[in-house]
Amino acid sequence: MTLPIPVGAAAQASSAAPIKTGATPATVNDICAACIRGHMEFLASDALQGRGSSTHDELLAATYIASELRAYGIEPAGDDGGYIQKATLVKRTVSAPPELSFVAGGSTNGAATVWTHGKEMEVLNLSQTEFSGPLQKINLDGGVVKVQPGAVVFLTGNDDKKVRAARSEMFSQGAVAMLVAPSAAKKKSWQEDGKKLPEMPTLVEGSISGMTDSSNLLAVDDNAQEVLRKLADGTFLHFKAHAGSEEKSYTWNAVGILRGSDPSQRKNAILISAHLDHLGIGAPVNGDNIYNGADDDASGTIAVLELARVLGQGPKPRRTVIFALFGSEELGGLGSTYFREHPPLPLTDIAVNLEFEMIGRADSSVPHDTLWLTGWERSNLGAELAAHGAKLVADPHPEMSFFRRSDNYVLAKKGVVAQTVSSYGLHKDYHQPSDDLSHIDFQHMNAAIASLIGPMEWLVNADFRPQWNPGGKP
Repeated sequence: MTLPIPVGAAAQASSAAPIKTGATPATVNDICAACIRGHMEFLASDALQGRGSSTHDELLAATYIASELRAYGIEPAGDDGGYIQKATLVKRTVSAPPELSFVAGGSTNGAATVWTHGKEMEVLNLSQTEFSGPLQKINLDGGVVKVQPGAVVFLTGNDDKKVRAARSEMFSQGAVAMLVAPSAAKKKSWQEDGKKLPEMPTLVEGSISGMTDSSNLLAVDDNAQEVLRKLADGTFLHFKAHAGSEEKSYTWNAVGILRGSDPSQRKNAILISAHLDHLGIGAPVNGDNIYNGADDDASGTIAVLELARVLGQGPKPRRTVIFALFGSEELGGLGSTYFREHPPLPLTDIAVNLEFEMIGRADSSVPHDTLWLTGWERSNLGAELAAHGAKLVADPHPEMSFFRRSDNYVLAKKGVVAQTVSSYGLHKDYHQPSDDLSHIDFQHMNAAIASLIGPMEWLVNADFRPQWNPGGKP
């Protein structure tokens, strides 16, 4: 974990001589360290109140980014000839405690057992008001088990961390829902939490999913767990939550485009992206209630802006480059979902998406000032970028499922080779008010961005189109 840089040291870094990329002489460019710090001082300032998803502060951030893209010579690619994409979001409420029912033994004449939210079970996460499926019991202590698509999985194991890490993989394999034992903290708050109705996710209007297709997660108490252990696999379970009213809101993306010069590369565009939102105003921690999101993800947003500045002011690339800063990633990839449904070019014409997420601090798990790529083994992209000078290695935290936890996954599910660049070292300031300007390691961040300029200049002028490795496409 990188220690906070003293103010004087950070100021010295921002006023130092331009940092060279280390690329070949034909592609050497300078980064603008003062620009990087200036962007951070605005985007992660208290003035933007944490750039909360689907808030006016998010719109302010998008508007600022749009003005910078224009200054860099990047053409608008949003709504109505501008840079901003405005997406309508919808959220349904739940009007009564949800129920999970089943008939033991599969008998059509037997009495149904009904468990109610707040009693035998509690909803931890809900993406659908109603779902059904056959029970599949999986104990991770017995080894890896393939999920039956459409199953309601009762997931157990002695290693709680292993159980939590397995959830994303099992949802990606097609589990419609998951039943798990409550954590120690959940057991303590069971009665109080059970009095609250579960919340439905916010979705893009007209879309059924964001970053994940299904994430129905229910905790079941000790007695319910014993019943599940005795139920036969294949027992049909049915969940129903009574839907109430529908609430609407908005989120905003900032999107620009740099048109390529080579007609033969018209269908090989490069998408460079990050998310511009964070958590906004929240519960105070040590008297601070502004979740500034300096590392998450002002740092990634700034990397995209710096690449836009360099590419926009240099020779026109052969390939078209799209710069997209997404809103409401923290709500489940909603801005990127809207972009996916309203891209400036057909998705089939986008050869690759590189998302930048949390590069403001070094990760001690990898060599100094090295970045890592989520899902490295899934495609040939990382190795090719590394071969052209990128200080890029495989994600050292595969158990965290980061490949599925950023906007890249929204595009990857539709076939685009989309992966995330990061140096997040699991620091304690993640999603805390302390993720602020004082904790950014500008020396690392400057070096990280500089190290990618040469490889990105190669990529936007190359014929290389990355491919998924066998079994790598989600």
